[in-house]
Amino acid sequence: MQGPLSAWLVKHGLVHRSLGFDYQRIETLQIKPEDWHSIAVILYVYGYNYLRSQCAYDVAPGGLLASVYHLTRIESGIDQPEEVCIKVYVPRKNPRIPSIFWVWKSADFQEKESYDMLGISYENHPRLKRILMPENWIGWPLRKDYIAPNFYEIQDAY
Repeated sequence: MQGPLSAWLVKHGLVHRSLGFDYQRIETLQIKPEDWHSIAVILYVYGYNYLRSQCAYDVAPGGLLASVYHLTRIESGIDQPEEVCIKVYVPRKNPRIPSIFWVWKSADFQEKESYDMLGISYENHPRLKRILMPENWIGWPLRKDYIAPNFYEIQDAY
């Protein structure tokens, strides 16, 4: 099912894939990593001037990683602002996505957290580094195939 933003992107020849709507009827789109920066700039100019949140997750063990962006069009006098959810999928072997820090400054901490927990490298981010784990930490703790170092499962703990 194609929403109004997807139709607008098609009209202007911008490559994407419509993923339908979520439970709140917010349009969800999939964008290729190589197209993400240019489409992010276009969405900002189109009026999506607020990055409500950015997060990332591991789609499946050994599978893709996803970076998710929730954008909002903030205008004065509007009770229900337009929202859109953008998903960018990357392979776990070399997960690289263009940073949108230069479009929405609020992506700074959120992209750092996604890098720290899942290992997604946000290209051209000015200060991409670990912020939750120590700098010498090995691995990405929120990946489904992550094994904690020195972890011993407690058996018969009662």
